[in-house]
Amino acid sequence: MEFHNVLVVIDPTSESDQPSLRRAEQLAAFYPDATFTLFLCDYNSALDGGLLFATPGLEKARASLIKQHEVFLDKLAKPLREKAASVETRAVWGKRRDRHILQAAQELRADLVIKTTHHHNPIKKLLLTNTDWQLIRHCEAPLWLVKQADTLIGSICASVDPLHEADKPAALDYKLIANSDSLAKAMRAQMYIAHCYNPLPRTLVFDASIIGDYDAYAGEVRARHQQAFAELADTAGIPATHRQLLQGYPEEAIPEFIEKQAINLLVMGAVSRSRLDAALIGHTAERLLDEVPCDVLVIKPDEFVDPSRPAS
Repeated sequence: MEFHNVLVVIDPTSESDQPSLRRAEQLAAFYPDATFTLFLCDYNSALDGGLLFATPGLEKARASLIKQHEVFLDKLAKPLREKAASVETRAVWGKRRDRHILQAAQELRADLVIKTTHHHNPIKKLLLTNTDWQLIRHCEAPLWLVKQADTLIGSICASVDPLHEADKPAALDYKLIANSDSLAKAMRAQMYIAHCYNPLPRTLVFDASIIGDYDAYAGEVRARHQQAFAELADTAGIPATHRQLLQGYPEEAIPEFIEKQAINLLVMGAVSRSRLDAALIGHTAERLLDEVPCDVLVIKPDEFVDPSRPAS
């Protein structure tokens, strides 16, 4: 996994804490030849028209705001410029933040987009915003969602689906593993792969004629997943000590494994069912993304094209 153009999304509402930038600075130590672009998109409804301002006044106010952001970005970029060969900045005005991020990523031909997730509920849980979900669905480049920027990446886990029950093509599993392995080698981190399965719970089996022997059924399900997982891991050259077959609800079992194994980055896949569809990760994976305590890297198949991309 090589990074040549990295888009780093900066939060316009924070003057000091920028986890995405801290993660970019860490990556620059391992990818010093990459170009990092600090990107900020801001919008203020007070500057979006109305009776108080004439159009020239609005344009001047917006230009002044963007100028302030450009100065802010240059200040933020100084530490990164000491590590990376090239650091650029870009500030824009726009209401649809996700669309401007996607447009910038496409224009720059970014091979990685880094964005911070935020605390946005009373118990301070890190949940994904609507912008995050839109980027997950539409961003063609790998999307790195930062949750724990203060923690160095020392352990990476690729979440795979060898039976393709989430409509993920087999090639995507190998891509997830290959990219995780490449990242781990570059960052001198440990790399694991994990697969989670969950047989129909015993409490939901009401008809004995469908599943007469529940224990036998559960054993068959495990054997099927175990075989498929082993074949995938063997083909990819993953040692037995670095693969983990988990049983249970993924949104519970995978976060528990991440905590136990001290995983710092979870690598997941997202797919679209046709060229006209945005990418999806499934309802279970959506819940999982909010539950995991570590950073998440979302990767799409090679053939994915954002259906909302403007025609060239």
